Amino acid sequence: MKMYTVTERLLRYVQIDTQSDPQSEAFPSTEKQHVLAELLAAELKAIGIADAYADAYGYVYATIPANIEKQVPVICFCSHIDTAPDCSGTGVKPILHENYQGQDIILPDDPTQVLRMTEHPHLKTQIGKNIITASGTTLLGADDKAGVSIIMDLAHQLTTNSAIPHGIIKILFTPDEEVGRGTEKVDLKKLGADFAYTLDGGEPGTFEDETFSADGMTCTIHGVIAHPGAAKGKLVNALKIAAAFVDALPKETLAPEVTSGREGFVHPVRVHGLAETAQVEFIIRDFDTKALALHEAKVEAILQETVAKYPGATYSVQVVEQYRNMKEVLDQYPQVVDYAREAYTRCGLPFIKEPIRGGTDGSRLSFMGLPAPNIFTGMQSIHGKQEWVGVSDMEQAVDVLTELVQVWAERS
Repeated sequence: MKMYTVTERLLRYVQIDTQSDPQSEAFPSTEKQHVLAELLAAELKAIGIADAYADAYGYVYATIPANIEKQVPVICFCSHIDTAPDCSGTGVKPILHENYQGQDIILPDDPTQVLRMTEHPHLKTQIGKNIITASGTTLLGADDKAGVSIIMDLAHQLTTNSAIPHGIIKILFTPDEEVGRGTEKVDLKKLGADFAYTLDGGEPGTFEDETFSADGMTCTIHGVIAHPGAAKGKLVNALKIAAAFVDALPKETLAPEVTSGREGFVHPVRVHGLAETAQVEFIIRDFDTKALALHEAKVEAILQETVAKYPGATYSVQVVEQYRNMKEVLDQYPQVVDYAREAYTRCGLPFIKEPIRGGTDGSRLSFMGLPAPNIFTGMQSIHGKQEWVGVSDMEQAVDVLTELVQVWAERS
């Protein structure tokens, strides 16, 4: 019987606060991410992976040597160590709920936080199984410490069971994925992998080889400043223009709260400034890269129309590329998907290809020359206080990775 370590690892790792900070200019954006990075490197060394180390930027690199003579492409497994800025990651108290029987789960530190099967339908698959939640005042951090724990368990399996044939396996843990900077300082030459898989997905059986294409858009509004005591006929308040601009954005279309599937959106994520100058920051998303420019033109047209109502005000727009749909790269390497499908099948899982309404490190890695689709971890209701993960779901992911390294060894 296989002995898994993934649960014990997750329960420990989530208690280490690694929340990233989108306003920080440092890298990593928070020093506390180094704590988990150093711990993971030490644990990898302790199980016999001699070259494991954490670098000055918070990345963890490690190599599991091949145990066969056959030449096999070098495969990397990657997860991110940071947690989302959306919800506190300080003082996480994980709770292991054993033998779940379908009841509502009231989180003890905030009884208003209740996991109900009607609101969390994946709980239906967990009857008789164990699940992990936080205590009600923080996120859990399964995004993506479930992925980290799964990869660490894979390392445990491969270093303790020589009967699993595999080529060279690389491990990469990244900081700051949640703030869009997860690959900013990665050294792919040092990593030395041919293909990769990120572990940053949801339900068992899901597999993602397609993401949004993404831009960031900043709209800057310049008003006319005057002393408020003598402002009549002079003051043009940039903050009021920004408010009118945001209010004029589409409400029934092109917004994340009313879109799903392959529909794109424009989403204001931050408004800041003073009466003289204000900025509205957007994320622009679509699966069709060409559609980004259309969305951005629509936003600018609304901005132009709004500003025109305030004589003396002006505006400027800046667009920055964030990441692109990784399917554009992955379609060139069908074996990366085909071998994953075979691994899922061997584990008795369906193979459900889904587009990600977001981005992973795999998006950027793919365009940097390291094709990297995304494998499930089991995490649910991420970025919030009701985040949870099924123990058996994580163990199934460990099984998939164990089979996947063998498929690559057999087919190469």
